[in-house]
Amino acid sequence: MTETAAIPVIRRPQRTLTPEEHETVQDTALLNLQGGLIMGIIDPVPNSSTMSEDEGTWVREQVWPAFMTEIDRKYPFGFWRWSMCERGTCWNCLAWRCDLCVHRQEGGPHADDNTDWVYDTRGRGVAKFILRPDDAPCVWWCRCPCAKDGPAPDASARQRAKKAVPVKPGTDSDVQPDRSAAPRQGGRAPEPVNEAQDTLF
Repeated sequence: MTETAAIPVIRRPQRTLTPEEHETVQDTALLNLQGGLIMGIIDPVPNSSTMSEDEGTWVREQVWPAFMTEIDRKYPFGFWRWSMCERGTCWNCLAWRCDLCVHRQEGGPHADDNTDWVYDTRGRGVAKFILRPDDAPCVWWCRCPCAKDGPAPDASARQRAKKAVPVKPGTDSDVQPDRSAAPRQGGRAPEPVNEAQDTLF
């Protein structure tokens, strides 16, 4: 067992995205969205800062080198801005799969050694930047309130929770379409495969 697995679960508040933030996330390119989900930066929760958001925006636009701003703009709430302890909810818990919470699966949190790097204008690391003098690890524990140890939550409870989401009266939202009958909207129907082609795979 690694040292990080011995760290007790750290409960931090979970962020609830506003409707505007949901739109920002939905407009993200799919590959960056997947990366953001894996890194826990789809719903990050910033630590308190002496710098206002406007001041931070000015620094990013006027001071950061181009390689940093280019990557940062591809993610809904930025890429370089988040330390491990500011990361949000894991992708499994966001999808109501708390039985598969990433920190339950890995047996512990994601932790770094509480250091970061100072980069030059071309993106090369030139010096270590130590964030805190006490050598405490900077830890990401998924912010979902689900259990991270002990017996796994029941997967069927997840299905019940999803079904319990209220439906507007007078709508057909509770009727599930037959997914085998037609391709998804925006998708295309699979092309027929003949037997000769099938033998190649």
